[in-house]
Amino acid sequence: MTALPSMHSAGGRARPATLGELRRIPDFDARSASRSVKDEIRANLLRVIERSEPLFPGVHGYEDTVIPQIVNALLSRHNFILLGLRGQAKSRILRGLASLLDAEVPVVAGCEINDDPLRPICRACRDRIAADGDNTPIAWMPRDLRYVEKLATPDVTMADIIGDVDPIRAARGGRDLSDELTIHYGLLPRANRGIFAINELPDLAGKIQVGLFNIMQEGDIQIKGYPLRLPLDVLLVFSANPEDYTARGKIITPLKDRIGAEIRTHYPSTVEEGISITKQEAWTGRDSGYCVEVPGYLRELVEEIAFQARDDKRVDKRSGVSQRLPISVLESVVSNAEQRAARTGEKISVARVADIYSALPSVTGKLELEYEGELKGADTIARELIRTAVGRVFSKRFADVNFQSVVQWFELGGELKLAELASTSERYKQLANIKDLVDHVGRLGVTDKKDQAHASAAAEMILEGLWAHRRIGRSEERGFFAEKPKQPDLREGVNRPPRRSYN
Repeated sequence: MTALPSMHSAGGRARPATLGELRRIPDFDARSASRSVKDEIRANLLRVIERSEPLFPGVHGYEDTVIPQIVNALLSRHNFILLGLRGQAKSRILRGLASLLDAEVPVVAGCEINDDPLRPICRACRDRIAADGDNTPIAWMPRDLRYVEKLATPDVTMADIIGDVDPIRAARGGRDLSDELTIHYGLLPRANRGIFAINELPDLAGKIQVGLFNIMQEGDIQIKGYPLRLPLDVLLVFSANPEDYTARGKIITPLKDRIGAEIRTHYPSTVEEGISITKQEAWTGRDSGYCVEVPGYLRELVEEIAFQARDDKRVDKRSGVSQRLPISVLESVVSNAEQRAARTGEKISVARVADIYSALPSVTGKLELEYEGELKGADTIARELIRTAVGRVFSKRFADVNFQSVVQWFELGGELKLAELASTSERYKQLANIKDLVDHVGRLGVTDKKDQAHASAAAEMILEGLWAHRRIGRSEERGFFAEKPKQPDLREGVNRPPRRSYN
């Protein structure tokens, strides 16, 4: 209600506290002041678009797909539903709609359903205004209280959503149970003049859905068999997983027909979009006194794991792979590096590819597997996903690089096992002994090869990439070793050199 912006707090005058003061505002227009919530959102949305201000800040990857469809629905004054798999920011978008409401609106003080003092719809407020007239007290309701959200579950009742007769209130007032003044209002009437959101709509019982579409279409509700005309002013928005239609419930056809727009959400379409989301959401800025740095290639690897999981046939695509997977993995990676720094006494720690494997519980707990995947086990599938992701990241940066000298070092008997709690200098010394390995770390963004922390982490990533492409081998017991050791040349009597091991 930009017609009433904080009313007369400007110019040193206080906001109106009574209905009479509200009506005496200069240039007061009752029609503009009492516009519907959908018109209010329309006007504010157009203003945001005109000023090129961001819509739904913090939501990435929907700029050209989902957000334009939401804008069209709001400008059309449609109720709408967001359909998408888990972890696609559906709830965040719905909560972001509250920012399109006015900063505050006037309501009849003490009203359960936030009645407009200029156009009251509840019996109690009409009686009060008829009795008190311009002396009727009003309050100012901020936008954050005008958004009401409910998670749909099978046990939600009509009383929860619409309301019920309160026999105690009837007895105390000496009223008949059919009297409107005996009603205890549910969540939907209490969202009057605001936004009412229902998450996981298919889980809502059919009879509750019937009550919703009746409100949407006619503005009528029935409580305990008593009809009640209640023309609520509310924007109804919903979210659902498309698979829920068959997995747990369905949206009844009459309700679907009354929902103005069905908008499909999706996972990030590029790794870069995923990285920006994960960077925003993951808790990586710790206050422990240890500085943990996560190189860019490792952030890309974390995101690539989710992309590989979404494409893997052994992972249930109907359940989806939530964006919470890379967020949790990155947080676990930072925690493992932080723990290592605390154990070794190093104040600065650079995350390593080995830290990804410490985050396996963050991967396995977020994968719903098909039958083939269940046979292999979540842990095995997760390790294979990490290996595939490492291979993808490695190929992007080293497609044209010849690592024959590195591979040959292993083929000639070299082995390398890096201790988890080895100091940075110890790991760097071990990795620098492998011919030409450290010379390639610049492809991973390391500008100074003498920066032992970043150079050793990058060198370890290169070895992991060579293992992912089956150029060298790796095991928990031996570390990195030759996939196919070089055989001695018996014709010239040349024997294989003795095996070198850096433990």
